[in-house]
Amino acid sequence: MQRARINLQVTRRQLFGRAAGGIGATALASLLHGETPGAGPHFAPKAKRVIYLFQSGAPSQIETFDYKPLLKKLHGSELPDSIRQGQRLTGMTSTQASFPVAQPIFDFKQHGQSGAWVSSLLPHTAKAVDQLSFIKSMNTEAINHDPGVTFFQTGFQIAGRPSIGSWLDYGLGSENQDLPAFVVMVSQGTGRSADQPLYDRLWGSGFLPSKYQGVKFRSQGDPVLYLSNPEGISGGDRRQFIDDLAQLNRIKQDEFHDPEITTRIAQYEMAFKMQSSVPELTDVSKETAATFDLYGPESRKPGTFAANCLLARRLSERGVRFVQLFHRGWDHHTTLAPAIRGQCYDVDQASAALVQDLKERGLLDETLVVWGGEFGRTVYCQGKFTPEEYGRDHHPRCFSMWMAGGGIKPGVTYGETDDYSYNIVKDPVSVHDLHATLLHCLGIDHTKLTFKFQGRHFRLTDVHGRVVKDLLA
Repeated sequence: MQRARINLQVTRRQLFGRAAGGIGATALASLLHGETPGAGPHFAPKAKRVIYLFQSGAPSQIETFDYKPLLKKLHGSELPDSIRQGQRLTGMTSTQASFPVAQPIFDFKQHGQSGAWVSSLLPHTAKAVDQLSFIKSMNTEAINHDPGVTFFQTGFQIAGRPSIGSWLDYGLGSENQDLPAFVVMVSQGTGRSADQPLYDRLWGSGFLPSKYQGVKFRSQGDPVLYLSNPEGISGGDRRQFIDDLAQLNRIKQDEFHDPEITTRIAQYEMAFKMQSSVPELTDVSKETAATFDLYGPESRKPGTFAANCLLARRLSERGVRFVQLFHRGWDHHTTLAPAIRGQCYDVDQASAALVQDLKERGLLDETLVVWGGEFGRTVYCQGKFTPEEYGRDHHPRCFSMWMAGGGIKPGVTYGETDDYSYNIVKDPVSVHDLHATLLHCLGIDHTKLTFKFQGRHFRLTDVHGRVVKDLLA
């Protein structure tokens, strides 16, 4: 009778799924025996993994890396129509009667053998410039935060597609069967405490199987929710529970051949392994005093960007494929000067330390580090305009990022903007180009990493993207 009731519930999808009965069992066996599900690289990779330091809220390129000496002379003048070229503005400044040019109040100097220009706000980054590759000509299609961040994470402005870490997990698999292939950490900056929200879908798997979604680590309590056993439950009890539950799930898998059941079995197994691997990973008590000094005083405070950078290094040396750090607080529409001081303090020393630490441990050549936000900032002032107080609106036309490590040429600056840091005048780099270049460093042809969904073969770069060969080592 029970079998008859189940058969009456069979859908068209389930019918075809049962016809391919052996496929689900094969996939399940692969997962449970720790085999890498990814197809592997298309050619020899330079990098094995990525640490992406995402600066959420959009850092001003004018106050950080894009030095424009003529702004001192142009300060207070109206942004010429010939520069703006009728380009769109956000609703926050489109009604302004005036668009006065605001010079940065912070000094710039050249550093290292490469002679890269860096703001006085970033003294530690300045010392590392010969390890970095600066892109001055990034541009994006998005002009507001949510589509902008979503675009950088998924290659599309509308939510629903897989995040970049999920694509890498799907394409390359995991190097460590006791830890997730894709880990996310979020920190709150001191520059703006009530900054733009971040949603779990930004590290979601979209239409890929859910086992490829990112795992968010927390800074309080268990690093991962429900990692600890409930009171009275031993490790042996937990093992028996997971084994028994897996058997029940296999019964349903044999009946319905639903890939999400396979995912659930694998996730329970990973959760059990993480009960041992994650506490060891997050216990930084054995790190040396010199290491904490390298990352700065904030590195001893769980949940800070600096502490997360240290954990990112520990994750990377354990083979985690993609580590993404989101640092909020960069949305400086008003009172930019004091706010950006705080933000740069948060990230400067730790970002440079991460690159140095990876290099000293022999990991930088195989680890790609990326630093940047979702767009840039306008040269004209938003809001109050005084010698010490000004703000900047969103600016997708041009902004700066940097990369370092696996597969990237060190000590170079690529791309150029005009005297107002408003338009690109040489070597533009789109979001799709950045993704294509990142994948190339990992041995992936971005046109071949695809997944068929709703009758179409999707990819991270959609139908766009080119590898920026001048950035490659």
